[in-house]
Amino acid sequence: MPTVSVGRDCLYAALGKTYTQEEFEELCFCFGIELDDVTTEKAIIRKEKHLEEEGDAGDDEIIYKIEVPANRYDLLCLEGIALALRIFNKQQEMPTYRVVDISKGSMLQMHVKPETSSIRPFVVCAVLRDITFDEASYNSFIDLQDKLHQNICRRRTLVAIGTHDLDTLEGPFTYELSVLVFVLEQFVKYLWSCYVELVFLFAVFPPSDINFVPLKQERNFRADELMKFYKSDLKLKKFLHIIENSPVYPVIYDRNRTVLSLPPIINGAHSAITLKTKNVFIECTATDLTKAKTVLNTMVTTFSEYCKRKYEVEPVEVIYSDGRSYVCPDLSVYNMEVPLPYISGSIGVSLEAEEVTCLLNRMQLRAEKSATNDNQCNIKVLVPPTRSDVLHACDVMEDVAIAYGYNNIPKRKPASVKPLPLNEFSDLVRLEIAMNGFTEVLTWILCSRKEISSMLNRKDDRTEAIIGNPRSSDFEVVRTTLMPGILKTVGHNKDHPKPIKIFEVGDVVLLDEKKDVGAKNRRQLAALSCGATSGFELIHCLVDRIMEVIGTPFVPVGDITGYYIQRSDEPEFLPGRQASIIYKRKRIGIFGIVHPEVLNNFDIPDPCSFVEIDIESFL
Repeated sequence: MPTVSVGRDCLYAALGKTYTQEEFEELCFCFGIELDDVTTEKAIIRKEKHLEEEGDAGDDEIIYKIEVPANRYDLLCLEGIALALRIFNKQQEMPTYRVVDISKGSMLQMHVKPETSSIRPFVVCAVLRDITFDEASYNSFIDLQDKLHQNICRRRTLVAIGTHDLDTLEGPFTYELSVLVFVLEQFVKYLWSCYVELVFLFAVFPPSDINFVPLKQERNFRADELMKFYKSDLKLKKFLHIIENSPVYPVIYDRNRTVLSLPPIINGAHSAITLKTKNVFIECTATDLTKAKTVLNTMVTTFSEYCKRKYEVEPVEVIYSDGRSYVCPDLSVYNMEVPLPYISGSIGVSLEAEEVTCLLNRMQLRAEKSATNDNQCNIKVLVPPTRSDVLHACDVMEDVAIAYGYNNIPKRKPASVKPLPLNEFSDLVRLEIAMNGFTEVLTWILCSRKEISSMLNRKDDRTEAIIGNPRSSDFEVVRTTLMPGILKTVGHNKDHPKPIKIFEVGDVVLLDEKKDVGAKNRRQLAALSCGATSGFELIHCLVDRIMEVIGTPFVPVGDITGYYIQRSDEPEFLPGRQASIIYKRKRIGIFGIVHPEVLNNFDIPDPCSFVEIDIESFL
């Protein structure tokens, strides 16, 4: 979940109200966000510089770190959080975002060259006119871009944002690809070595120099030089791989061939935004048009409140060489019809339509009651451009639940939810074994092949389910017995005071051609006692107690009304000190003293007695 750092005093000023920390935590909880941490500017600077003692590295401004939902891009900055909380507290009506109504002839234009389709085919743009920045809003403007780049933009691989001082530029703009000079030079050398006539090369592939002063630099760089220069930059080097190995780079020019940006790496210093900037040109290049529109809408809706004409955005026409064109941003709302019974039924509270519409209005969703032809009551929801997270009726229902308050929803146990008989039985077995002094353990269901074969003195008959392309030899197969996990647990805790008495109730997987997946799960019980006095009679007593609790009597051999034991000869147990458990003429388990060779394989120095039973057989 993204965490947004905001100054406490700035946030309270934007909210128009001061809160205690406890009051603000309660407000965040009610709205569905969380106050994750409270720190200071000094503490953050000390942490970044790895300083232990306090110094004069910063002021004492209190910083709130607020955790917001990952899909609420409108809450990634102070402005978005403050607006949402003001509307939630009914301090402000929801704003209406508008696109300036101007003719296409008066619009700024972005011309997209066809070759851009090979690397970043989409671009969307907008203009914020007569904007006024102060230091706090300017920093928030930059921080929002960084947060979006890390979140929906997927580290600039899907979308890259460029913001520019429009007064330093002249439209129309062009978005195109330029062939790298150094790539052409290498190609020229290759062709020269092959004695190929170079005139045709330059006629077909004219080299276009990308030469400009990048942001926060003072000298010109060529594109290939920039790639080398930013390899040592901690922030930008992680984005170089996106286009570094491409033979062409995307670049945006204005009418005078001034470089605005080299997306997705860096903007040009010529059009850098400052506190004095009055008109902001925003461009987003992307490989995903939908996400690009979401990012642009988030940027312009959030900071249009600082414009002279609040919540108003100037559009830009994007024109492709094949004749296609569109105007952006698209700040229109879209309608959703959500049945009232669906909302009430999902939340578990009977709500009237008027109450639901009021709750949705507090969550920045305009809503009104509507009726269908079958007299079913629906809620008509108008989703604004800020709420790109609302995609389905369940999203509307969730917002109603948040505004209503999860703590206000009565707790109830759904009648249809009942545990499976096997799980109920397993819990009863667990309880009984624990009351006999055994401690439950939980081991991996995956193991190595040798752990269920050679380490147990068994032959590898290849009857286990095999893991395709395992990450390590420790997880090659699915266990067919609980014994290796129990023995490994004892081996890793051999210095623990004796006796060690542990058990596990878990699944094993057995091959079964009758199943559609070729295998089946079986619920097993395994218990082990490790110590100097761990003999056959001790584990035999546990078997008798389990059967007594289950209600299965001990019967003569051949009787199917209960269980009996027979001599067995399994290699993992000591000969003559082991027995099979027979129930309804089927072998359902085995117990005995573990063979010394097996104990040695698992590095266990003390004698162990062990039992494993298929408890699913009793159901």
